[in-house]
Amino acid sequence: MKDFITELTFKTSRSSGAGGQNVNKVETAVTVMWNVDASTYFSDDEKLLIQQKLKNRINQEGILQLTVTESRTQLQNRKIATEKILELVNKALIIPKKRLKTKPAKSQIEKRLNTKKKLSEKKENRRFRL
Repeated sequence: MKDFITELTFKTSRSSGAGGQNVNKVETAVTVMWNVDASTYFSDDEKLLIQQKLKNRINQEGILQLTVTESRTQLQNRKIATEKILELVNKALIIPKKRLKTKPAKSQIEKRLNTKKKLSEKKENRRFRL
């Protein structure tokens, strides 16, 4: 897990929604921004992987943005935003293992065919014969 907190920039704004006077006066919403291309913590391959996996969250300038309005305090929102962006980027770096194709065991195939045969016989016995 890479820690690139020094490259993050923060912007505050007024939160929307319920909260009364506090919402109208205090800038509690925090937007955390990170320039993926300018990062020195990641290699070019890692940057490419991040850009591919998070392309819907990265704007034209190559900046990954995340806005948090969960808490009533700016400090708490800043902490949450930092944790979320770190988690998001580190999850994007995980390369899933390729799935290996496997054959079903002979016993499983036999069991399936026997079950089909029994069901077929049961239904055959229900038929009306003259």
